Amino acid sequence: MRLGIDLGGTKIEIIALDDVGKVLMRERIETPQGDYPGILAAIAGLVNSAETQLGPAKSVGIGTPGALSRATGRMKNSNSTCLNGRPLLDDLRTRLGRDLRIANDANCFALSEAIDGAAAGASVVFGVIIGTGTGAGIIVDHKVLTGPNSIAGEWGHNPLPWPQPDELPGPDCYCGKHGCVETFLSGPGLARDHQRHGGEALSAETIAARAEHGEPASRASLERYYDRMARALAQVINILDPDVIVLGGGMGKIPTLYHEIPRRWGAYVFSDRVDTRLVAPKHGDSSGVRGAAWL
Repeated sequence: MRLGIDLGGTKIEIIALDDVGKVLMRERIETPQGDYPGILAAIAGLVNSAETQLGPAKSVGIGTPGALSRATGRMKNSNSTCLNGRPLLDDLRTRLGRDLRIANDANCFALSEAIDGAAAGASVVFGVIIGTGTGAGIIVDHKVLTGPNSIAGEWGHNPLPWPQPDELPGPDCYCGKHGCVETFLSGPGLARDHQRHGGEALSAETIAARAEHGEPASRASLERYYDRMARALAQVINILDPDVIVLGGGMGKIPTLYHEIPRRWGAYVFSDRVDTRLVAPKHGDSSGVRGAAWL
């Protein structure tokens, strides 16, 4: 039995998988807000509860926002800010009395889809999560690529490539820069762009739904979004050349992306044709916690 934990900003989820990926149990609780000791206690409680029901786990993996710094062994870049600067891995090892693995939540998502999901069998997988933010993970031969700075896949905090004049300098980003991919492609980014071009204050989901029904302002916003995503993913293909790109998160639920983006990205990819596949995740919102278990 493998245990996986998805530590999110609003919920903590645990899953138990057998060796072929069958779900043995799962449980979800609310994340203690801004309470680091409370988060440690909640994770330990979920692990203890699972092992009480099912017996000792073979391994425990945890997906987190942010990443472990190789320099300090402490968390960095987490939008759950109470984790930043904390020795999360060491504290959980002490609390649970065992070794465990920690990886960025986007890496866990990508690993899940590469092992037994929509990208199973592919050598190189780029797994993207686009929701309130924009993150990604890279899997090579079923192994997470983290890099010496623990930032492999931080695609969302690069500038939008081939910017148009009206896209400069770009919206401010929480990272301190402006014009990052995340500021254009996240759900709030689409909503902000729609409003900037004279549309109503709507959610990204509503814009996509209205575009599907032919509403002109929403269709125009989604057309701009298609082109921006095509440019941003083309840059990834030019550098990494993945076999498969898996598109998760709330924005990944827009069905038109899967034919509109590949139709456009060829104009930006430095190749005579593009064989990279863009696919929806097989495991949906469960990919993050499943990937944590596969760590």
